[in-house]
Amino acid sequence: MEGLHIFKRGSYINTVKQQSAELSLLLKNEGTEILFQSILKDRMFYIYPGDKRDSFEFYYIIKGEVFFEENNESRLLKEKDYFYVQDLKKPIFFKALTDVELLWFITEPAFDDLSDEIEKFTSMVQKVEHKDRYTYNHSMRVQEYSIKIAKELGLDKRRLENLYVASLLHDIGKINVQAEILNKPEKLTDEEFSIIKKHPIDGAEILKHQKGVSEIILQHHEKLDGSGYPFGLKSEEILLESKIVTVSDTYDAMTQDRVYRNALRADEAVRELKKWSGIHFDQEIVNTLISILHKEGKID
Repeated sequence: MEGLHIFKRGSYINTVKQQSAELSLLLKNEGTEILFQSILKDRMFYIYPGDKRDSFEFYYIIKGEVFFEENNESRLLKEKDYFYVQDLKKPIFFKALTDVELLWFITEPAFDDLSDEIEKFTSMVQKVEHKDRYTYNHSMRVQEYSIKIAKELGLDKRRLENLYVASLLHDIGKINVQAEILNKPEKLTDEEFSIIKKHPIDGAEILKHQKGVSEIILQHHEKLDGSGYPFGLKSEEILLESKIVTVSDTYDAMTQDRVYRNALRADEAVRELKKWSGIHFDQEIVNTLISILHKEGKID
């Protein structure tokens, strides 16, 4: 029939996949795009304010459940719920509570930029997983804590975007560290630890084409008193985003089993963060994480 256009299942204009998500372009016409997005359980995703004030985005949940916060209240959206955003002032962060499928309509081109970003992510994450699956699982949790802290601190769009990538890939430089060292149950020798201490530099080099991201990764083991590495930076010399990753990284590392020790309870890890707050860790960031953990019921 003239004017009627029918497409069969799977007949996308283009599609791109990664471990945690799939994005497919169904239709584009005069600057607008209709996309299909699938997201795996426990992964975070976000909606940022558009580059144009009059941009419009519509989302329909085909399958699954997602969680987000609005005015400090938890909100749950389920199958057949839908929402739209227009003239958005602040980013909104969602977490997939189950595997999720979304239909997404947007009035500005989005697929090409997002697909490029996904392909970069996929390549980098595959490198990490090939070397050490634990590192990737750890990094996903560090990303979640980091974004929650950054949201509370009111970081702007650009800084959030850089932090979103850097927090997930902060340990990518460990692909240059031998598995025997990464998984050694005994205390590392000075020589072995010097190899580990190179991973922020190696990670920054891998991501040198993304300047804001590489700088965060380079500094994520620096400490306020100058006792960190690789450069012994102090206090205000360290990026705020790196300080956020440091606290998130330390908390998650303490609360997960490692080959050389058992996990601490959340309250025990918080006690350690408080002990070194203002010495190794930024006090405001530590307090923000503690507030988040309280709100989520992980500590009393």
